[in-house]
Amino acid sequence: MLALLAQDTPTGPEFGKASPLGLLVVLILLAGTVLLVRSMNKHLKALPDTFEPEHPEPDQKADEGTEPGVIPATDEGSAEPPKPAT
Repeated sequence: MLALLAQDTPTGPEFGKASPLGLLVVLILLAGTVLLVRSMNKHLKALPDTFEPEHPEPDQKADEGTEPGVIPATDEGSAEPPKPAT
């Protein structure tokens, strides 16, 4: 234990090479992270509790919210397949 405490402090050419620019970069990254977390929390608080429709109509499809232009599948096997978009 005494040998560890009695060691000389490093004074070679590699000692003390950290510049204040490194601290500045770390502080800028920390500030950016804090601002992003605050913005995310603000956006999350604005979301509704549920995304279910408030007054679903009886004829409303179960897959509402899918992309427009998607052709729904039919239960009948006689329907011809959709043509690929060109």
